[in-house]
Amino acid sequence: MKTLISTRYQKGIKSPNDFSVLKKGSTNKKLGFKVTSKKWKGKRLYALTLTERETCPTSCHHWVDCYGNNMPFAHRFDTVGLIDKLEQEIPMLLNKHKEGIVIRLHVLGDFYSVAYVEFWQEMLLKYDKLALFGYTAREHDSSIGKALFLLNNRFNERCVIRKSGEPELDSNWSYAVIESSDANSFTCPEQTNKVKSCADCGLCWTTPKTVKFLSH
Repeated sequence: MKTLISTRYQKGIKSPNDFSVLKKGSTNKKLGFKVTSKKWKGKRLYALTLTERETCPTSCHHWVDCYGNNMPFAHRFDTVGLIDKLEQEIPMLLNKHKEGIVIRLHVLGDFYSVAYVEFWQEMLLKYDKLALFGYTAREHDSSIGKALFLLNNRFNERCVIRKSGEPELDSNWSYAVIESSDANSFTCPEQTNKVKSCADCGLCWTTPKTVKFLSH
């Protein structure tokens, strides 16, 4: 069996130069668009999708059964030209949405370099109505993991990147775990139909408690 090192859907990889890379959350039923939860209320939710595996650590526990395996029609954006395009789109969206925007990082893919993490730091410094949330499989002691930890702490009111995997007792991260985990956690309310969408819930960016996701 051929070892996967990227998406199964190579035709789904798109150049940032050819499309808008930040997609409305309303194009994804799970995400939603207008945030109605208490924190970040009124902001509009957008999402960025990168290429699974290609931008991810091989240590990810979903390396083989990645969510992207079931997303043949998703646009996955190449990292070449990505930052330049984001620098164009973010101020345009902030000008359009006066309450601000939340960007979900990432529907597929992960933080692929320290420079990329530093780019998001620059955006948070530059735009006080920008907020970020998402998940990472990067190890705590990796250079990218350390950069993300600093990003979370420096912008703790506007940036929540959860660590995927089992919680460590001495860790200051917030976590996201799989259904089989025994960790003390709450199950994603969107998956159990308690809320319509992430935008209506907001728990992933308002509580440090571990969130559990049902198998997909």
